[in-house]
Formats: sequence, C-alpha cells, structure tokens
Amino acid sequence: MTIKNLDGSTFAQMVLAGAHHLSNNAQKIDALNVFPVPDGDTGTNMNLSMSSGATEVKKQNSENISEVANSFAKGLLMGARGNSGVILSQIFRGFSKGMEKKETVTTKDLAKAFDTGVSTAYKAVMKPVEGTILTVAKDAAKEAVKVAEKEEDIIQLMESVITEAKASLKRTPDLLPVLKEVGVVDSGGQGLVTVYEGFLSVLKGEELPEHITEIEMDDMVNAEHHKITQDFMDTSDIEFGYCTEFMVKFEDDKLQKQPFNEDDFRNELSKHGDSLLVVSDDEIVKVHIHAEYPGTCMTLGQRYGSLINMKIENMREQHTAIVGNKTSEPKEKKLTEYGIVTVAMGEGIKTLLESLGATVVIEGGQTMNPSTQDIANAIKETNAKNVLVLPNNKNILMAADQAAEIADVNVRVIPTKTIPQGISAMLAFHPESDIDGNKEAMNEARSHVKTGQVTYAVRDTQIDGITIENGNFMGILDGKIKATHKDKTEAVKLLLEEMISEDDEILTILQGEDVADQDVEELTSFVEEKYEDIEIEVHKGNQPIYSYIFSVE
Repeated sequence: MTIKNLDGSTFAQMVLAGAHHLSNNAQKIDALNVFPVPDGDTGTNMNLSMSSGATEVKKQNSENISEVANSFAKGLLMGARGNSGVILSQIFRGFSKGMEKKETVTTKDLAKAFDTGVSTAYKAVMKPVEGTILTVAKDAAKEAVKVAEKEEDIIQLMESVITEAKASLKRTPDLLPVLKEVGVVDSGGQGLVTVYEGFLSVLKGEELPEHITEIEMDDMVNAEHHKITQDFMDTSDIEFGYCTEFMVKFEDDKLQKQPFNEDDFRNELSKHGDSLLVVSDDEIVKVHIHAEYPGTCMTLGQRYGSLINMKIENMREQHTAIVGNKTSEPKEKKLTEYGIVTVAMGEGIKTLLESLGATVVIEGGQTMNPSTQDIANAIKETNAKNVLVLPNNKNILMAADQAAEIADVNVRVIPTKTIPQGISAMLAFHPESDIDGNKEAMNEARSHVKTGQVTYAVRDTQIDGITIENGNFMGILDGKIKATHKDKTEAVKLLLEEMISEDDEILTILQGEDVADQDVEELTSFVEEKYEDIEIEVHKGNQPIYSYIFSVE
C-alpha cells in the first residue's frame, strides 16, 4: 500500500492512535526519570497533554489537514503540563504552521511540517539542552527532509522518521552524561517516539504491540483538571469588544529608534486581545485583532511608522443586532491591583501560602503538574490587574510562562523551583511596589534559600557517585542527591549536615503526611543540640512524596 497524499481524516486517526499508544506507555516513560524518586512524571505529563490535543481533534470533523492540525495544536497548547508537555505542544504548534492552508499534504509538506515544529520548539526553550526530546525531534525532522527529496510514499517517510527517532533516542546518553550515568534514555524523547509509533500504525493499518500498562486513554482524559469547551456566547460574554484592523507604514526615523521585529510585535499585541493576525513586509505591517482598547494597539504600532487603513467595529452591537439580544452593557469587573498564583501539594503548605498572601493556590506539584490552562484559569480567578505566578517546581516553569503569554492582564513569572523558594519569594512581596520591582525583589529572595527534601528510592541506581538501593531514603539538596540511608532519621541527619553551615540562621521544617509529631520533636532536639545558633520553625505541610522539606537561610 502506498499513500502519496495525507488528508485531515487520516491525520486525525493518527493523532488518536498516538495519544492512545502514549497513554498505554505512560508508566514506562515515567520510570525513565533520572532521579529514582516516586514522582517521575514525564510520561504522565506528555500523556495528559497529548490527550488534551486528541480531545480537540475529536471535535473536528474535517478532511482538511490544516484544520485538524490546528485543532490538535490548540488542544496541546492549552493542556500542556510540565516541561515535556510544553515542548511537545510547541513541536506540534510549529508542525501545524507547516501545514497552513493545505487540504492534503505530500511527503515534502510533511517533512517541512516536522522541520517547522523543531524550529518552533527550540525557540520556545531559553536554553535548549541536547540529548532530550528536542534532539530526537530535530534528528527525525532532518531525516524526513532528506528522505522527502526522493520518496513520495507517506508510509515510507514515517518509517524513516521513526527509525531515525529511535536511533537518536539511543544516542541521548552520549549527549547528556547524567543519562549515561543512570543508564536510561531521555524520557521525553521516548514519549515522542511513542507518539510517532502511533502515527505509523494508522498509516500501515497495523495493530500496535500488546499494552505495556493497564492505563487507558479515556481514564487519563478524565484525570484532566479542565476540559476546553466552547459554549454558546451571549453578548455580555464577549471579552474583547472591538474588531480592530489597521496598517502601519514603516518610517525610517522611527525604525532607527525602535527596530521592528514581527515576532516581538505579535507577542506584545497578544497581551491586548485575541484573534490576532500580524503580517509584514519591508514597507508595512498589517494587523487584525479583537481588542477591548483599540487605541492601545494602534499606539504600539505607531512606534514603527504612520497608521493607515484603520477600521474599528463594535462586535457587541453587531452581535446584539444578529441575535436580537438586548442585553445591557457588560458590567466592568473591579480589578484588584495584585494577585499571586502559586502551586503546592499538601493542605498545610496550601494554608501556609495563603497566610502569606497567595490569592490562588493550585493543587499540584511533583506528581501532578498543572497545565497551561490550569494556570491561565488561576490567573483569571485572581481578578487582578497585575499577577505574579510562582510555580514552585522546575517542571512547571514552562507551562507558567506559556500561561503568562496568553493572559489578558499584566503577568510576571517568578521562577521558583521549590516550595521554600516560593515561601521566601512571597515574604519579599511589597504591594506598594510595581510589578517589575516585585519581580526583582522576589527573584533576589528566592536565590538565597537552600532547599532540602527527603523521600524514598523507587529503584536501585547509582548517581553522582552515590549508590542507592530501592526503598532506602534519600536526602536531596537543591536538586542533587547528597545522602542515602535505609533509616529515614539517619538520612535526614546526613542531609542537614550537608545543608547547614555556620553562617545560616533559620531552619524551616515542613512536616510530610507520613511523619509523626514525635519524629519531628526528636529531630528538633537533635538540631538544637548540634546547631545551637540556628532558629527552627516547624509547619505541618502534610505534603505527599516528601517526608520532610527543609528551608535553610
């Protein structure tokens, strides 16, 4: 069988098969986590992200591959969880751009889409690391471009893509030393290969191998916090009321002061509305946007030249005329000046963060990273003009950045990677300061705290010169395993010896849900006896996974 043109219906089936295959292998991919902690979640994050994309595709009944790819990208973007999920969403965001305005695609079109996906994903990551999902995607795309020069069969192209993706995956330990040390391949790369295998199975009309886990796709879809829905819109539901179109004729004197960059301009305008289109050439830039304040958008454009061909239409009046809905003008919401969104797992930690001023605390963290949509919803829930987002987990940073980009208000992400960093940053917040001043102060505060965590190993491994046995406890300092012992208390003591120096003043203990009060009392007595000058604070965090979380300042 040969397929020379790929249509939207077939691609939709490919997406569903890729999502299903990823779901069935999510636990296997989780197990590739470099650290042997019980929170390896790359497979889970990619699965939930992919499931969100598949859900959008199910709503799309089209033979047009461009429309299906766009729906897939939209669902992935809004459902993206963790770094792996965000990168996956960016790969297929670029992929969909490569298929714009095409009803069907050839091998060359498909290869171009893979290549555009890679470019988009690399741009989305501030410091790309080779030996990851990015490398696997890049190598597979290069192979696709090469094969497409001579091959017209989509099936043959996809087989070549998978062959190279698997070869690239095997090479990841050579590019990322920590993978070689632990003896695993990159988990994100494995997830991408799994998706591509699902794609190929539809093209060849073959069944995939027996399920590796018992996780079913529908179960994982139901685990999502939010599903994207489109309800019938009342006039009062229109958020951005003015359809705004204008062109800017470039002027040399203005461009010298403010050089024009289409991507930067597009990103800036996206903060002020939706349905955005920005197209430019050497002489003009054309803009279409649905905005609440058209004048603001035009002012931004005037930095580059003079305004021409302006048109503004009131969509609320148009909607009322069409549906005969004589609703009153929408009431303006009174926005507060500041809102703070943060992420935490454990009722005690949530309460602590709220007491420090958090407006919305998203339940999540190690075992369940919130999605871009979850964070975007929380930003909106604050009902504030300025919102500070504290992810408190390195695997949530990219989703937070993505949510900030699509938010309608002024958002800054404070890149906190741990709960102690988040607490320290919140203590530095000043409501009288402007948002950038707060960002600077909170960033400075988070950089001065040391984070310690105690959890248990889920497998035997060796990392950073430390041999770890399955079931033993581990002491982790700022992301590095520093101690291990079969006894939890001994592991804690070894970790604190690594954490506390003579210059430190405060030790904060967050008590996990599996730790008894008596154990904390004994630990406090030990610290008071060994470190006489340090002040101790204890809070019942009730967090899962980590018996103790320590903060040292």
